Formats: sequence, C-alpha cells, structure tokens
Amino acid sequence: MTAHVTIAKDEERTLPIRDHDGLRSALLEANYHTMLMVYVQLSHDEAMLDRFAPFISSPYSMNPVAPPEDLQADLRGRLFDLLTQSPALEAQPLSHALMQKMMSINVAENVDEEYIPLLLEQMGFELPTPRSEKPERVAPPAGFKVLVIGAGMTGLVAAIKLAEAGYEHVVIEKNSDVGGTWFENVYPGVGVDTPSHFYSFSFEIYPEWNHYNPKGRDMQAYLLRVADKYKIRDRAIFNSKVVACIYNDETAIWDVTVRHKDGTETVHQANAIINGHGPINRWKLPKIPGLETFKGPKMHTAAWDNSVDLKGKDIVQIGTGASGVQLSPAIAPSAKHLTIFQRSRHWTLRNPEIGKAVPEGVKFALRHIPGYKEWFRYRVYWFAGDGLFANVVKDRSWNNQEESVSALNDGMRQFALGNLKQAFADRPDLFEKLVPDHPIFSKRITLDDGWWDCLKRDNVSFETRKIDHIVEDGVVLEDGAHVHADVLALATGFNLSKMQGDINIVGAKGASLDEMWGDEDPRSLLGITVPGFPNYFHTVGPNSAPNHAAGQNLVSETQINYIVECLDAVVAAGGKAIEPTREAFDAWNEQIDKRMEDMIWTHPKAESYYNNSKRRVYLSWPYRLVDYWNETRKPDLSQFTIHN
Repeated sequence: MTAHVTIAKDEERTLPIRDHDGLRSALLEANYHTMLMVYVQLSHDEAMLDRFAPFISSPYSMNPVAPPEDLQADLRGRLFDLLTQSPALEAQPLSHALMQKMMSINVAENVDEEYIPLLLEQMGFELPTPRSEKPERVAPPAGFKVLVIGAGMTGLVAAIKLAEAGYEHVVIEKNSDVGGTWFENVYPGVGVDTPSHFYSFSFEIYPEWNHYNPKGRDMQAYLLRVADKYKIRDRAIFNSKVVACIYNDETAIWDVTVRHKDGTETVHQANAIINGHGPINRWKLPKIPGLETFKGPKMHTAAWDNSVDLKGKDIVQIGTGASGVQLSPAIAPSAKHLTIFQRSRHWTLRNPEIGKAVPEGVKFALRHIPGYKEWFRYRVYWFAGDGLFANVVKDRSWNNQEESVSALNDGMRQFALGNLKQAFADRPDLFEKLVPDHPIFSKRITLDDGWWDCLKRDNVSFETRKIDHIVEDGVVLEDGAHVHADVLALATGFNLSKMQGDINIVGAKGASLDEMWGDEDPRSLLGITVPGFPNYFHTVGPNSAPNHAAGQNLVSETQINYIVECLDAVVAAGGKAIEPTREAFDAWNEQIDKRMEDMIWTHPKAESYYNNSKRRVYLSWPYRLVDYWNETRKPDLSQFTIHN
C-alpha cells in the first residue's frame, strides 16, 4: 500500500534549485527535523532516519540532545545534492509504512495509522478533489442560496468551499472588512497563541510568516490575502449585522433581517444559514461597582483605542488571561506605572520561539524546498495539537489527583513549574502569587512572550488583592487602599456561553434558539446542527472547541466540510432541508456529558470559561482533533431527517 504524498509543484518550488548560495544559507538555518523528512521523502533513505532517531525529542523534553554537528552536516550535504541535481529529481510515492515511520520519528512517539488521512490533508500533502469535479455528485440547483454570517476565519472557509461546490451564497459581515477577531483586536501586543505555520488553512499554507507565532497584524494580513485570492468581497456585504433569522415552515426558507450601518434594514431569503459569527467577539466588562463612574479612558482589549496616549500614565490593568499577558509587556515601557490585577491564576508555558522572527533562511526553505512547509507544519501541529491530548484525560489510578490527572499531566506541570521557578528565582514574592493550584490544561494556558520579565519591572505592581469598587480616578481595594489610574485596561474576556449572541433565531414551528439555549447552556449535534432548526448550521458551536490544544483552524475547515456535505445530501435527495433528529441529538449530548467525567475540565479545581455556572463543560471537544476530523467527513444520515 502506498500513501500518495504529493509535493505540490509551483513556480516557487521548482527543482533543481538554482540559487545555490541561497540554498546553502537556508540549510544552515533550517530545522533539522524538517530537513530530515524532506531528504527521506526524496531519497527513501531509511538509514538516515535511524541515525537521527536517538536525537529527536519533544520540545517539552527536560533534557533534549541535539544531533552531532557532523551528522547534521552530512544531512545538509545530501539534501543540497538532491535539490540541485540535474535533471530534476522526481519524488516517488512513499510506502505507507515508511510514511508512518517518518511521522513517528519526527515527533519521537508512535503516530497511529489512523492519523495519516488527516495529516495528508491538513499538512497540505494531498488536497481533496473539489466537489464540482466529482462526476457522481449532484450539482446544486439554480436559486439554492446560502447565507453566511461573519467573515472571520470560519466565514472565509465557508465562502471558499461554497463557491468551490457551486452554491450561490452571500456573506454578511458587521465590520468594514474580513478578519473577524483579527480585524477587531488591535490592542498593543496582540498575537496568536497558536504557532503561525499551523494557524492557517490547509489549502493556503503560507511561507511568509514573520514570527513563529503571528502578531495580530500578520494574522489579519494573511486573512486579507486569502480574501483577495478567492474574491470574497465580491460576495460580501460589509458594515451590516444580522439581527434575526426566521424560518418559514411552508416555504422552507429563512428570512434573514440585516441591519446596515445607517440603521436601515433589509430582509434576505436563504435556503440555508451558516452562522460563523464566532464566540470571541462579544466582549464583556468586569462586574465591578462604579465602573461607569471612572473619568478616564477605559478600554477592553477587544475594543482598544490606539489613539489614547499611554505615555507617562498610571494604568490599571484588570485580567491576566491570554490577552492580558500580551498587553502588559507592550504597555508597561511607556507607562508611568502599571498596576496589574490578577483575577485568577493561569499556567504559563515559556516558549523561546514565540517572540522570535522567522529567519530569512527558514523563509527560503519554506518557499523553495519541496515538502519543507508541509513537514514543518506537521511537527508544529503535533506539539500544539493532538500530541497534547493525553494531558487532558484523567487516569483514575493516578495517586496525585489534587495537582494533576495523570503521570503525563504531572510531567507537564513539573515542566511549567520548573520554568516558573527559574524565572522568579530572584523574586519569590512573585512566584508565590503566580503558582496555580489547578492541574495544568484544566483551563486555558498562557504563553510567556515578555510577560514574566514585565512583572519584574520597577514601574509594574502585581496585585492579588481584590478590587472592591471603582471611583472616578482609580480603584479601591477591599482593604480600603486606593490605586490611582489615568487609564483602565480591561482584559476581561468574552461572553462565550451565550453562543447565539443577540441574533433572534427562530426555527421550525416557532422554536426559539434563545429559549432553547438560554444564556449559558448551548447544546447541538457535533457542535453544528440543532433539532428544530432545518438548514441552520452553527459553527464553532457547543462542545466543538479544541481546548486540549490549538486547532481552531482545523475545526473551522472540517465543520464547513461537514456542512457542505449536509447540503449535498439535501440536493442529492431532491429535498429542501435537513435537521438532526431529537434522538440523535439527545444521544450525542448524553455521550458528551458522560465523556466529560474522564476529562480534566471536570476536575474540582477547574474553573474557567469552558464551564457554565452549573459546571457543565459546554465548550470543549472531549476527544482528539483526528476524531473530530473523522466525525465530520460526512453526515450519518440515520441521524437526520431530510424534508421534501
């Protein structure tokens, strides 16, 4: 059996490479793990794999051992010869066994065969055949229209894949351009927790990232580039907000009310709705008495006003989650004094690459060496994705349930704790304030990109005392102390649990999604469909978030794949609409709730936005990314009713 791994051919990656000086420089800077994979893919030289295997480890290893320089030099020389030889080398298909061996050695652990189909697609080795080119597929009928809400990451995928499948569609976006979260979030220091070379579309792998973790502006630039390439704006209506979606039982059509910037409203009719408005845009202010009395600027990170001059100001920052730890290092240098209030503790991982610029040599390799960007993406995916999954599964026999849920989870805790101790060896006062008491990964971790160094600055105070109320010139603590503030910086998160947002969504027979879900208890089938709401697809929905790791880009792609397959099933059946049965919905949610008992997020000390006030985990996907990918290849039609 062969795994038909394709090295994509394009202008930038044509062999032989004739820029020999550029190639030599690139090979000196390139990642040896990735160079090895490219070399073996081209040469099928398993012996070289075996020579390197003892020196390849996880990035979380406490004692990594690099390959000897002479071995690395040998690899560079061999790869240089392959890439520059004439006539150009043609890569032969890899055997299934060799592909699996390469993947396993690359990440220093066994990669099961079940991962290979996902990896071939998501790493860009083997792109799926466009639906419009499948001869057995029934094409969508003229006039069948889909309305997409939102032009963020998921909305863009929806528009691209709907066009590819031949569906007429329109995208409604409340902002003036595409990008969603990355259009809206412009606070100082804004960035992405997920590594750049994975946090992108599998069909648009980008070699030009400037940092190993993208800054917000880089992420937005990438999404703009994708929108340009696929002409998304030609099918979008901007500065317009969907306020209501009402299903007509007789016509099986959705009436969608859209409010424009000038206050006027238009009603669009659509056969299907893909709601891609996302949960990370409905930001919330802290519920602290007196907030409205503050006289100076008060800005949430998601609604930041960069025209406000922070130089020489006393700034009070509330919140130390993902946005807070990015904001502090960016604003502290210009502040007169920055006082940071920690509301809850977070485990932080120090990744030395997070703030690093991608060297030009690595960019050369990503641009010009066939297979390099795919294998580079693979290793990043594994250690930011499913390679972390075992950390969030409880081991009932583990004897230290207070601090961790398994031996592996405890190992990650010790790794993070060791980093923290090392960073604050000279500041035990800060160390004591920062050490969490919950298991690592039971709530969202944060990444250190100058955060720990910021806390040691002379003009920074780190407070764990609680705020009692806010006054016009600062905050008053429970012990009566007053902290002066010229500016309030609010890194206080989002209202994720009300997933329907403020859109009035009314399905068949007058069913209200607002009544069904309430403020904090959304449920669905696979995070996408809901009984009573035919042809309504809710992306990034209940229990579909990859909270064990990175991977929202993968989830967005696979959800849209599933949705288009649902629409194709309706078209093939000559029907009008599809909706899940109540039995399938109930069975799925019972399975999810049962599974959560085995997951770290139900640990007694796990308090996060993954849980609602009754401690039900409404957000997290309790399986691996590969499991979600497999579940969403196509709908199980026994779980659905197709209406004619």
